[in-house]
Amino acid sequence: MTISDPSPIAVGAAPRRLVLLGATGSIGRSTADVIAHAPEGSFEVVSVAGGRDAQALAQMAITLKVSFAALADPAGASALREALAGTGIRSGAGPEAVLEAALQDCDLVVGAIAGAAGVEPTHAALAAGRTIALANKECLVCAGGPFMRTAARVGARLLPMDSEHNAIFQALGGADPATIEQMILTASGGPFRTWSAQAIAAATPQQALAHPNWSMGPKVTIDSASLMNKGLELIEAYHIFAIEAGRLDVLVHPQSIVHGLVTFSDGSVTAGMAVPDMRTPIAHCLAYPDRVATKVRRLDLAAIGSLTFERPDFERFPALRVAMDCLKAGGGLPTVLNAANEIAVEAFLAGRISFYQIASMVEQICEAAVRRNDDREPDSVADALEIDKMTRQRAREALLEA
Repeated sequence: MTISDPSPIAVGAAPRRLVLLGATGSIGRSTADVIAHAPEGSFEVVSVAGGRDAQALAQMAITLKVSFAALADPAGASALREALAGTGIRSGAGPEAVLEAALQDCDLVVGAIAGAAGVEPTHAALAAGRTIALANKECLVCAGGPFMRTAARVGARLLPMDSEHNAIFQALGGADPATIEQMILTASGGPFRTWSAQAIAAATPQQALAHPNWSMGPKVTIDSASLMNKGLELIEAYHIFAIEAGRLDVLVHPQSIVHGLVTFSDGSVTAGMAVPDMRTPIAHCLAYPDRVATKVRRLDLAAIGSLTFERPDFERFPALRVAMDCLKAGGGLPTVLNAANEIAVEAFLAGRISFYQIASMVEQICEAAVRRNDDREPDSVADALEIDKMTRQRAREALLEA
């Protein structure tokens, strides 16, 4: 079953049971806020998983009244256990504990673990037939083919939680895929939208982290500043909506009000619009196919006054071009792209490379993979993770040689 399947998720009087992977990140915190403000009895969180912050995860687990909490970092096992002492909440640490959290009996799994670390547990939940509200880009960028084949094989559903894909999902309205002419994802343009290439080249991590519209984690924020984020989202859309790369496009829209547009064969265009607040797509996924009220500020178009759109500038933002080239080339290049980008962003945040070196380093790693014939499409999630691991190692070696 793919996202286009029109059959609804059964909704009864009982609370919808949720698993929250990536509970302590920005998506996890926003999800908790949606749950807190939903009508009483709407949701029940059965398990949560976090990365390294044992205290934050314990607090989230207590607030949400979960049965099980898992920390990815094994070193945090005792700290998590102590923080949960006397609460009756079971806990664990390490990859096996995260997998246990992912496989708890539930109606919906929120897949929001950042980076490639989220691929394996999210896929395990999908393979078990769970409905996945997907906020982790790497699952589909790194292993899109295996993910979608698994979803089709077990009849599981992927709901897009990214604002752009969620907007398109809503804009589609269950339309026949054959009638779709084009899908457009919008990009805010990030903090450097109006900067010259010379100024961007000298940008500091602090400047790149100053996003004008969204509050996100550091890696996603840097990707937004380079527009790599939009390239990764195009790759996601290719898998989620089963649409050819040539029918996908990007527009820069600094107000971040229109998140996605769909053009149909009769010339009609529908748009998904909302204020830039992740609680809107989160709420849509949590309650789908119903709606749940949120405390999100409502859209006031008269107060905004005007909405503007621009073509992306590939000269000033080469990372988007690199990502689009990888999407068109296909095979395993999106997997290579994603892994190389994670290492390059880490290096930029650590002050080891300049902002423009992110895109150039990623492009060099992708070109080298093609020369070595290492750009084959992964057959499985394990295969994709092996390509990811190999690419990361080569990217780190390239940093040492630079």
